[in-house]
Amino acid sequence: MERVKVAVLGASGFAGAELLRRLLVHPHVEVVRVCAADHVGELVASAHPHLEGRTQLRFENPPPAEAVRAADAILMGLPHAVSCQVMAAVSAEQRVIDMSGAFRLKSEQSYREYYGSEHPRPDLLGSFCYGLPELYREQIRGSRRVASPGCFATGIELALLPFARAGWLSGPVQVVGVTGSSGSGATPSPTTHHPVRSHNLRTYRPLQHQHSPEIVETLRAAGASEPTLSFVPVSAPLVRGIFVTAFFRVPASVPEQELRALPTVTYASERFVRSPATRLPEVVAVLGSNDAEVGVALGAVRGAEREVTAFSALDNLVKGGAGQAIQSLNLMFGWDEALTLESAGLYP
Repeated sequence: MERVKVAVLGASGFAGAELLRRLLVHPHVEVVRVCAADHVGELVASAHPHLEGRTQLRFENPPPAEAVRAADAILMGLPHAVSCQVMAAVSAEQRVIDMSGAFRLKSEQSYREYYGSEHPRPDLLGSFCYGLPELYREQIRGSRRVASPGCFATGIELALLPFARAGWLSGPVQVVGVTGSSGSGATPSPTTHHPVRSHNLRTYRPLQHQHSPEIVETLRAAGASEPTLSFVPVSAPLVRGIFVTAFFRVPASVPEQELRALPTVTYASERFVRSPATRLPEVVAVLGSNDAEVGVALGAVRGAEREVTAFSALDNLVKGGAGQAIQSLNLMFGWDEALTLESAGLYP
């Protein structure tokens, strides 16, 4: 079988490292180009020492038309505006997986509100399939354009999808999401530099996080009724990981046994989402893997409603990033969905 030629754009960051770690051993893929704005001319191992000796590819920074030339598939981990520039050079035959927020939303107004600018290519909004396989697997199989979900979005959506699909999720949802420093990128800043981050907890963009509108769109599409989201992200002293705690209410008439079993039943046939039988989700259980864990705790009945708390944990660079993008790539080309993704997590 002739291998599919893949170009990785935005390959020098942490997500790029995770993409290359898995694509370089993919049986059906040949990585033909790695592009980045830094490390230009240097071997891939200059930015990713764990890939020393794995490839002789060097970082390039060509114009978009040259970057995508001769590639069957393009995986982009770029800033939103740059992703839009690249799309002008992509042919109708090429497959694209974009890991930025440029094409996740259908609403130009939502993009303007949460990303703080006009969309550079509003004509493309709605033309990308949202890359959450647990909800859109068949659509991804038939798509040439996939917008891979954000890391927080993936965690929150996986925690709440069982209840949305069952018709038990409506109205307000409050979420606290904890994230590791790798989600902030490879370039340190005053709030992500390790000497400060390692001893700190801080919130940022409370109630204004850019993943919020894609979460609401996804929950609505899954069956939630008039969902609203109040989301507070928290920066934590972790390198990798997302941990989500979501608070909401369901009708008191829903049997308690069904509520407890719902995450297990919903994800029974999924290869990368599980509900632990004897504990609630933990980041350490999924670290370094494409797995996600979900769970539920039931609270008191108050009048006609019961309080419910849903949890999820995942690795932001794998199931929340590069791994999920490769999952979509596998689906788009008709390969085994789990190719290069089946390894267990890193423990301890």
